[in-house]
Amino acid sequence: MSETMQGLESLAELGSGVSTQGPQIQAVLREQKLDAMGRAYATGKRKNAVARVWIKPGKGQIVINGRDQTVYFARPVLRMMLAQPFQVTNRLREDGSPEYDVICTVVGSGLSGQAGAVRHGISKALSDFEPELRPALKHVGFLTRDSRVVERKKYGKKKARRSFQFSKR
Repeated sequence: MSETMQGLESLAELGSGVSTQGPQIQAVLREQKLDAMGRAYATGKRKNAVARVWIKPGKGQIVINGRDQTVYFARPVLRMMLAQPFQVTNRLREDGSPEYDVICTVVGSGLSGQAGAVRHGISKALSDFEPELRPALKHVGFLTRDSRVVERKKYGKKKARRSFQFSKR
């Protein structure tokens, strides 16, 4: 028992010995998270789509499931969704390509859900690569997972809420 009391007393002495007048140490809230190859990894989700995203500094190529973004997402609106995190953080070159190479695999849902999942993953990976970008991405809502999913079908209904056609006779 006396050993623990001595331990507690020594802790109190340590606490009282700290000066408050010295230089203030600024704690880093977030730090850069990179793998062994210098890439940042994140998982993005939207509807039933799950995207695994890796980003690294490069020429601005975006590869999705082994195909270029223009091939995989043929609609310009979906490609615009992928570029939004780079636009918000000013990480686009003069030619409009991002400063990072993006490699991702995405499964589930449709093209719109997959584009949302890739955007969510790119935003999370950017905030891991450059933690100072996090407030800008969070302000526009790119780090928040959109939790809306398809409602399940109920028994006695044709779809989730749609009833069967009524017939009087």
